[in-house]
Amino acid sequence: MPHILAIDQGTTSSRAILFDGDMRIVATAQEEFPQHFPNSGWVEHDPSDLWSTTAGTCRAAIEKAGLGPEDIAAIGITNQRETTIVWDRATGQPIYNGIVWQDRRTAGFCAELRQAGHDRMITARTGLLVDPYFSATKLKWILDHVDGAREKARRGELLFGTVDSFLVWKLTGGAVHVTDATNAARTMLYDIHKGRWSRTIADLFDIPLDMLPEVKDCSADFGATRPDLFGRPVPILGVAGDQQAATVGQACFGPGMLKATYGTGCFALLNTGQKPVASENRLLTTIAYQLDGKPTYALEGSIFIAGAVVQWLRDGLRIIREASETQPLAAAADPNQSLIMVPAFVGLGAPYWNAECRGAVFGLTRGSGPAEFARAALESVGYQTRDLLEAMQADMGNPGEATLRVDGGMSASDFAMQFLSDILGASVDRPKVLETTAMGAAWLAGQRAGLYPGQEEFAATWALEHRFESSMSAETRAEKYAAWKRAVNATMSF
Repeated sequence: MPHILAIDQGTTSSRAILFDGDMRIVATAQEEFPQHFPNSGWVEHDPSDLWSTTAGTCRAAIEKAGLGPEDIAAIGITNQRETTIVWDRATGQPIYNGIVWQDRRTAGFCAELRQAGHDRMITARTGLLVDPYFSATKLKWILDHVDGAREKARRGELLFGTVDSFLVWKLTGGAVHVTDATNAARTMLYDIHKGRWSRTIADLFDIPLDMLPEVKDCSADFGATRPDLFGRPVPILGVAGDQQAATVGQACFGPGMLKATYGTGCFALLNTGQKPVASENRLLTTIAYQLDGKPTYALEGSIFIAGAVVQWLRDGLRIIREASETQPLAAAADPNQSLIMVPAFVGLGAPYWNAECRGAVFGLTRGSGPAEFARAALESVGYQTRDLLEAMQADMGNPGEATLRVDGGMSASDFAMQFLSDILGASVDRPKVLETTAMGAAWLAGQRAGLYPGQEEFAATWALEHRFESSMSAETRAEKYAAWKRAVNATMSF
């Protein structure tokens, strides 16, 4: 039976997952790699780590499944978005570390763009707010700060790519420089209405268009791997940014369908169909997926710190050894304490977009300990998600309740998902297959290869594992959310 190899290159690890012809997972391999924090608010990756862990996990998954090169029909790639890499066209060597989506070093330049009045034009074309989160200002920073980089770029000697572009370049031995519409839409250089790079914005940032990759549909021919990697050339037939891949994997193909993925950050996408909806509540207008040359749009809210707050409990405070320990700890917390944690470690994302504020904890007492911190950490994700959903409902003119489909590592926590349902006052659906990001990438490649079914049949395979229903009173919900809003305002004021 032919298989699809899904590459899921994330912020803290690379994974390879093999799906069989019935879209069942048969093998998984994962490898973590370090993040680098050279200054406050700066976050970097060594691109060689991204590549070595990707190649290594691919080979490990194939070996674990006992498969040969002839058993892999195609590859689908999903990736951390906005992370920016620049490499030499001739040698393939990066000229600087990858600047990660969480990085805030360009906050000052973004403020200058807003003060000069460029933000309206950029938002109108890209659907994005002017923020360090996106790739364009990171790319400009590299060109400005690496000796000789701008001159080399003008001579056509350098290439820019998000992580998907870099991996395709490495997989194909430098034969192909491409990206897909969803990743392009996150660079702050791509006109999502015209479906092309914006020369106006590129000129504003002094970025040569020759550096930018060719933009394709999410399901398309992205080239084939070098023969020596897997024993034969394997076609790469699907690419999507991780949150868009999760939208596909959750089968959110209809307008009004909503999903939230809880990984390092949390990203909620609301399918708005063939029409891009301009947000009046500081959300992003983006491309959910693009098939057959036709983009489907979404409203997106981005939370920078979700699962990363649990990593902080483990690696920073060292009050847990494993992420799974947070659930029993949170359940044992003193109900008379009301800690609120605002995890603005790298600023706040939607709908606040405050790059300068940093995290805070409110309500500390002498009795506050690991259990109370664990509960506050998990609850912070629910509060932030409500911020996003309220903004989405305001933009769509829909005050009614919605059912939220969830996935990602933190969605496995019953405590976190129950609180999410409670604070939203809405149902939260967790699917049987939590690997929806990799599933989306696999489906994009598999249906292009003729192995997997079309949208309707694929959507029919979505299966519920557990539905969380709100059990919190409306009065308690209102009190808790009001306290959260006060905490956020205090954090931003400080």
